[in-house]
This record gives sequence, C-alpha cells and structure tokens, in this order.
Amino acid sequence: MAVSTEQYERLIRSAARRLKGHQRRLFQAEVTTALCGGNARAAESRFGWGRDAVATGLKEARCGIRCVENFSAKGARPSEAKNPQLAADIRAIVEPCTQADPELKSSRRYTNLSAAEVVQALKDRYGYADDQLPRERTMRDILNRMGYRLKRIQKAKPLKKTKDTDAIFANVNAARAEYRDDPQTLEISIDTKAKVNEGDYSRGGKM
Repeated sequence: MAVSTEQYERLIRSAARRLKGHQRRLFQAEVTTALCGGNARAAESRFGWGRDAVATGLKEARCGIRCVENFSAKGARPSEAKNPQLAADIRAIVEPCTQADPELKSSRRYTNLSAAEVVQALKDRYGYADDQLPRERTMRDILNRMGYRLKRIQKAKPLKKTKDTDAIFANVNAARAEYRDDPQTLEISIDTKAKVNEGDYSRGGKM
C-alpha cells in the first residue's frame, strides 16, 4: 500500500510536537537537513515550524553546543514586578496590619486585611484609579506572592506540653530536694497568675 508524502509529513510534525526544547530543535534540524536542504524557511513553509527555532537547532547540531532555554523569562510579568511603586504602596498599607507566624514555623506573614480592602486603601490613600489597579482576585494572588496570607489574626497560643516537660520538672524537683536544707541557698517562687504574697517565697535555688 502506497503512502503519500503528506502522510509522512504529518507523522514528522506529530513526532516534533511530542518533543521539547533541545531535543525538538535537534529533530527539526535533522529533518530540515535531510528534506529541506538545511533551509530553515523551507522547513517553516513545509512543516509549520518556527524558522528561528529551526535555525537555532541547525546551529546546535553543527557546533555541538546546546542553547539554554529561559522559559522563566517568557509570559507576562506579574503586576508587582512591572510596577515596583505599586508593590511598595501595598507593603505600606499591609505591613501595619501584619504579624509573623505565631509559632515561628515559617517566614510567611499574616494580615487581617482582605484583598478588597487593600484595593480600596490604594485608591483612598494614594489616589489610584480603577484602571490602574488589579481586580480583587488578582490582588489576592499578588499578596500571596509578596508573602502575605489573608486570615484573621489571632493571639499566639501557648505551646503544648512537650515530651521533655516531665524531665525538666523532675530535674527542678531534684534540685529543690538537694538544696532544701542548704543555708546558703535561696529559692524565689512567683505565681504569675495571682498577686505575689509573702507566703510565695521559700528557700531553695542557689544565689
């Protein structure tokens, strides 16, 4: 059964789509050299490939040197990167309403301002117009990228009892028992939850 040239070309285009980056350029360069006389424009016309990518692949194949892709530089830049002044104004608004992680488990900061409140504050304080500011959902993304997490700020909770707590108090009690009758030792005990009375003082810890 005879296979048409168009069928072969479809297979070649399909194979190229399954490859990425350097491997795709090398494949395009190999096909271009074999079927298009090494002409990038001819490959673009015949297979629909970008001639710049084909030309790069031809140079890589000829020199044996791979070009490093810079995918991170592609696409739209975030609003705070395109407009540093906007980022500075957002920080000026959010920072006074921000606190660090109460348990110090991460560097993320928490703010009780909503994205809508930040947008409105930018208008009121700095005179931004509607068309100069991102939408509420985009502002939420911006705040997250800048290290702020939107949540109601709570007072720090006391740390839970750890495995070493019993051992610590055992050592304290042992020290008290050892120095209880030592006349050179003075222990001061303070109840932080109640008013200090004279009866709160007893003998113990070394001065």
